Amino acid sequence: MLKKADIGVGLYLLAAVVFFIVPIPSILLDVMLAINISIALIILFNVLFAKEVLDMSFFPTLLLFTTIFRISLNVSSTRLILLTGDPGNVVRTFGSFVGGGNMVVGTIVFIVLVLIQFIVINKGSERVSEVTARFTLDAMPGKQMAIDADLNTGAITDQEAKERREKIQRESSFFGAMDGATKYVKGDATAGLIITFINLIGGTIMGVTNMGLRFNDAIQQFGLLTIGDGLVSQIPSLLISLSTGILVTKGSNEADFSGVLVKQLFGVPRVLYIVGTVIIFLGVATPLNLVLFVGLGVAFLLTGRSISQNIGEETIEEEVQQAETEAEEIRKPENVVSLLQVDPIELEFGYGIIPLADVNQGGDLLDRVVMIRRQIALELGTVVPIIRLRDNIQLNPNQYIIKIKGIQVTEGEILFDHYMAMNPGYVEEEITGIPTYEPSFHLPAIWITEAQRERAESLGYTVVDAPSIIATHLTEVIRSHIAELLTRQDVQNLVNNLKESNPVLVDELTPKLLGLGEIQKVLQNLLEEGISIRDLLTIFESLADHAQTTRDTDVLTEYVRQSLKRAISNKYFPANETTSVITLDPKVEQEIMSSVKQTEQGAYLTMDPEKTKAIMDSVGTEIQKLEGIGKAPIIITSPIVRMYFKKLTEDYFKDLIVVSYNEVESDVELQSVGMVTA
Repeated sequence: MLKKADIGVGLYLLAAVVFFIVPIPSILLDVMLAINISIALIILFNVLFAKEVLDMSFFPTLLLFTTIFRISLNVSSTRLILLTGDPGNVVRTFGSFVGGGNMVVGTIVFIVLVLIQFIVINKGSERVSEVTARFTLDAMPGKQMAIDADLNTGAITDQEAKERREKIQRESSFFGAMDGATKYVKGDATAGLIITFINLIGGTIMGVTNMGLRFNDAIQQFGLLTIGDGLVSQIPSLLISLSTGILVTKGSNEADFSGVLVKQLFGVPRVLYIVGTVIIFLGVATPLNLVLFVGLGVAFLLTGRSISQNIGEETIEEEVQQAETEAEEIRKPENVVSLLQVDPIELEFGYGIIPLADVNQGGDLLDRVVMIRRQIALELGTVVPIIRLRDNIQLNPNQYIIKIKGIQVTEGEILFDHYMAMNPGYVEEEITGIPTYEPSFHLPAIWITEAQRERAESLGYTVVDAPSIIATHLTEVIRSHIAELLTRQDVQNLVNNLKESNPVLVDELTPKLLGLGEIQKVLQNLLEEGISIRDLLTIFESLADHAQTTRDTDVLTEYVRQSLKRAISNKYFPANETTSVITLDPKVEQEIMSSVKQTEQGAYLTMDPEKTKAIMDSVGTEIQKLEGIGKAPIIITSPIVRMYFKKLTEDYFKDLIVVSYNEVESDVELQSVGMVTA
């Protein structure tokens, strides 16, 4: 159903097209010309008081509409002038009153208006639009990075970041369109000038040949009408050109445009004192009107004094108001409530590390944080919460700490302007430096200077700069805690995203078969062992298949792992290679299964402590064998035992990989190099 606005715009454009073809009476032309002048004034004052340029985002299209409408009226008035010699009251009035009833005066006024519009306003607006469009496009990457930085520091929310990105794109599109739209106005001015001269020649010929007028009378009569026609079209055109110039040069974000303008122009008392003194001097020392110039100078001096007093009073009021506001803020109970909020991830650092996080000092730590969030999302399929970066004067200058949910989980220390060199194991020649440990994996390392960097790299050392050390450490901490960072709201967002493409599957699974909390637990179990949840479709398909028989999240996790066997095999078992693994003694598997107790809250192990210790000792021995030959320790078990064995060992060997036979692709080659016994 069409809206009233749609009908109005359609009729406006239709009228423009009709006026090109169909002759209209002079009374209707008067009405249309009055409407045209009104629209031009409406546009001017809307632009003047617009808070920002995007408040007039359709201005380029508006320029096209008004230009076409104005040209169509010009054609209609030209037709009436040539056919009847009576284009209506508006055209006649503009020719006689505005032009002073004299063709020469009217012509000069018309030419002056066209020159002002064409040379001054249009040319300036065109250039400003072109430069602004170019600068806006060039500044887009920097603005995007600034938004990402604010988002990562927690200064803005995801919604605010989205709105700011959209605003940047709209600004770019607007100024690009304005760069082209100014050509409409420029062409309109040129066309108006040409049409006017054609009308003058054509009207004179029609007056002499058809109306039997003398040449002088014909040129006087039709000249005034032509000039009136030119003025009545050029004045709205001039107003819209002025609007274009104001819009593209608008730098203030204040709706009170006039107030800001006056404040900036007359807001400095010293300037008014100087101007007043100069004006008085000119009145006294030159033959200029003494009374006028002295009076004006005194007015400037008094205005400057008044503004100076007002500024002093405003400063005192602002200080008092600020003090009252601060006191009021402290008293508000909600400020205490805000202190209870805990950031999911925090990176705090001493003042010596600030240059690494400060973009103005060349630091790229914020950009690295953005890349960490992207990397984790691609690797594990979950969104990392906002990472809060803040300096902490209580820390050592080169120290940093990482907090998860407000609790410190690790710390590190770097040397600014130094590099960390690590021996990969085969470099025999040593280099001098400050001994240390790599914070992420606790490997021995050495701090070296910039001068030593090239030599260390040539010897085969792995050399890492300070920002990379912090970024790597932060990444590993996030990886190890990503499961507990996955909230129900995050799961809901993942569900909503999947529902857009697979609504049937989501509707079947939740909330009918599994609640949001149960899905969260399964996803956390997967993330806990480093399994990506990016393939959410496969995970949900598996859950939908097995949730009808059991709601035990641990059991469901095992079913999901089996459905993800391709991903698990690709992660742990390289193609075209034989992977060394450790197996479980069938007696150990039987011992574990016989120790499983089922309760309403789930299954748990009740194994004898001595048996547990014997199994852990055997696991430790076998792991050392694999690590001794440079292999990652992987234990493979039967499907029914895997989750219980993982629970049994996770407190002793947190990073131990435990895989079931059902999670291994058929083409994977395995070699058992040890067996866990009791």
